[in-house]
Amino acid sequence: MFDLILENADVIDGSGGKPYMADVGIKGNAIKKIGDLKDFECEKRIDVSGYVVCPGFIDVHSHADLTYFRPDHPDILSPLLRQGITTFIGGNCGMSLSPLTPENKDGLQVYLEVFTQMDFEKDIKWDTMASFMEKVEEEGTLLNFGLLAPHGMLRISARGLKMGLANDQEIKAMKKLLEECLEAGAFGMSTGLQYFPGNQSDTGELISLGRTLARYDGIFTSHLRSYTASTLPQAIGEVAAVARENGIRGQVSHLFSLPWFGPFHRLALRVLKGLAKYDHWSEKYIPNALVYSEMRRLLSEIKKHREMGVSIGMDLMPTTAGFTHLLAFFPSWVVTEGRNKALERISDKSLRKEMLKDIEKGEPLWPHRGRNDWSLNIIKQMGWDAVTIMAVHSEKNKHLEGRRFTEIAEECGKHPFDVMCDLLIEEEGKVLVFESLSEPDDLFTEKYTFPAIMDRDTAIVTDTILLGIGKPSYLFYGCYPKFIHQYVFEKKIIDLPSAIARCTHLPARLFDLRYRGLVREGYFADLLVLNPAKFKTEAVFRNPEVYPQGLKMVMINGQIVVEDGKLTKNRLPGMVLRRMDSRRPTG
Repeated sequence: MFDLILENADVIDGSGGKPYMADVGIKGNAIKKIGDLKDFECEKRIDVSGYVVCPGFIDVHSHADLTYFRPDHPDILSPLLRQGITTFIGGNCGMSLSPLTPENKDGLQVYLEVFTQMDFEKDIKWDTMASFMEKVEEEGTLLNFGLLAPHGMLRISARGLKMGLANDQEIKAMKKLLEECLEAGAFGMSTGLQYFPGNQSDTGELISLGRTLARYDGIFTSHLRSYTASTLPQAIGEVAAVARENGIRGQVSHLFSLPWFGPFHRLALRVLKGLAKYDHWSEKYIPNALVYSEMRRLLSEIKKHREMGVSIGMDLMPTTAGFTHLLAFFPSWVVTEGRNKALERISDKSLRKEMLKDIEKGEPLWPHRGRNDWSLNIIKQMGWDAVTIMAVHSEKNKHLEGRRFTEIAEECGKHPFDVMCDLLIEEEGKVLVFESLSEPDDLFTEKYTFPAIMDRDTAIVTDTILLGIGKPSYLFYGCYPKFIHQYVFEKKIIDLPSAIARCTHLPARLFDLRYRGLVREGYFADLLVLNPAKFKTEAVFRNPEVYPQGLKMVMINGQIVVEDGKLTKNRLPGMVLRRMDSRRPTG
């Protein structure tokens, strides 16, 4: 007897193949049988005529794991569930809540507090990745999730918050910690090579760590050392080198490109901002081939490495607005030795002038480890008006969330950099920000991503940072509804089975998530029931907290957690996933 039969489903199974009509029978946490089940006994039948049944979405570039220190993490992460996400991979960009070692504990504390705004001593109740996973299993999880070992945390444990290359002894310490994470079930290792301290590593260090990954068949994912157009090929090549030298899988995280025009950059930036501001004019007069050329160049780079036998994947956010912490936009020498030292430097007026000079005069030169050539110099590359406040720590400055620094500077008669520095001091360094070339959602800026949007080998991700604070990205509420509605039904540049495959089976295959990502007998019952033509979102950058339409049901491991668009409370059906997990669905 089945627990549930979904009758008369239009099944899109996640493989990219054509839809077919069938009943789907669920028992326990498994998809038990697919076919004509009208004569089978079951506890409950639901007629889903006119709806698609497909796998739950798998988001392989998320920071949702950073929420798990909060007791209310199921409520905070519910917007992911309500847009159809059933599984995510955390520990991305070299950051996670574990491992936490006694060595250089202060540096680890600073690293996490700046980003999560947690009270480290009060909120952290684990140390190793294994004990973190066990803690989550004990308390329960809303979504299925797996973890990557975070290179940034490993590096701080081994070396502290210092500039410079790691020595052999420090690399050995990192490898030991990495091995412990992989033994605990980490799917691989992530890097945040634009961020300090990851940007102080070199390719040799990463290749050496890759040897440990190879022993466990772990994936190497990378927030690249550069997303600047002039050095992006080298950054992609670095991921390919680590994968090639170790015979492992590589993954380029959230691919995008920051403009750089050398001595003509300031003028070219004005032109780009004008085209973005008047995007309807740009749509009419700027040829698609010109707009697409940069992303096509990057896809060709990745394809070149694949043709040479390198296993390398990539993922993409369907937006042009990124987000991180404000200190990331400062030269690395400012943030070395920790937050307190950084705030001390920022408070020094003469040093502040040096910082501003490095920002305005710096050039994005490979390998981006010098004083003023770091590749996250967003202000130089995108302009002072590119930075919007996402979240602050104190109630005093909550009214500034969602505002550009240039607007605030104009109101108070200050330089935008002084506004940034003063806010960082007031907020003890705990300021999260958005960055975008223009007002997000403009057609011109987003259009350059279309070649990757259409690429069948590119997974779709949210880059979630849901922490219960500030102004979230609209992707946290509507990434997948936007991707499917806008690009399948509005612009018609991809077909529905391919779009669903890019959000389900493709990411499961890239990260070797077993028995997930397909509607198939013997797989876990992570399923969506949706009306594809009505599956859409009204969430936008300036009004992000809007739930999508058209999603009838979400099921995780056989349990219904969203029904008729409403969240079923007090259910934590998710599982902590581990690399090479031998658990099979039961039913």
